[in-house]
Amino acid sequence: MLALAVLAAAVLGVPTPAAADSSSPGPYPVGYVDAQVSAAGRSFTARIYYPATAAGQGTAVAAGRFPAIAFGHGFLQGVSMYAGTTAHLASYGFVVGLPTSQGGLLPSHSAFAADLNAQLTWFVAQDTTTGSRFQGHITTSRLGLSGHSMGGGASVLAAAANPAVTTVANLAAAETNPSAVTAAASVTVPMMLVAGDRDTIAPPASHQRPIYQSKPAPKQLRTITGGFHCGFMDSSGLFCDSGSITRATQLALTRRILVDWFRYHLAGDTSAYEQVWGTPAHTDPQIQFEGVA
Repeated sequence: MLALAVLAAAVLGVPTPAAADSSSPGPYPVGYVDAQVSAAGRSFTARIYYPATAAGQGTAVAAGRFPAIAFGHGFLQGVSMYAGTTAHLASYGFVVGLPTSQGGLLPSHSAFAADLNAQLTWFVAQDTTTGSRFQGHITTSRLGLSGHSMGGGASVLAAAANPAVTTVANLAAAETNPSAVTAAASVTVPMMLVAGDRDTIAPPASHQRPIYQSKPAPKQLRTITGGFHCGFMDSSGLFCDSGSITRATQLALTRRILVDWFRYHLAGDTSAYEQVWGTPAHTDPQIQFEGVA
């Protein structure tokens, strides 16, 4: 029966049930490619991670169809800072695109939100584009948004403007211009905001919590004890903060709850329910839980 379940998951493009701790890599090798994205009147390059037949650049996509996620980088941060986390998502059966746009000193948050939605539109189009590596590999009805800091705030703006989005889960989401707090009030799909209680750059009290309070249910605010703003990135640069836990610990916690959230709310994997809404989520000693289903 287990073998049949795994085979069915591969055929349908649904991630196989995770191990007890989904901070460990998932069942798929991870491929990646840099692509020129043109969709919805937007044009930019993007790094894309995907479940593959073998690990590496330009390898073939694994058999099946997979949900797609657009991930927004933080202010002045390259997409390489999120390679570990987005590749981790790909290992669980998600195709993740990271637009490289709006990387300068004066980014437009509304344009970045439009780019995140254009990334999703592009994924949907690729599913039926002859010759595309993603032809026949995108679950076009399952689209997610994510991001860190500025990109997290932009993911809220994007969700408010895109009825095709299935769910949102972001990291240390920052207030934006136009306001992510205001936009959150019109986002009806499930949203998880992940915060660090030692964040001094986008503190939860003035950034994630107002977005959470504005957002109607279903919603969660998961706060990592000892977590810091730059702890959501693979490494730190200038003007970064620090926390009371290591980066490795924070990234492992982050990847676990992101995978479980997207498995349940995006891929429709009901086996992840307990990790998202059940007792383990409420009693996690490392992550404070607030949520309304």
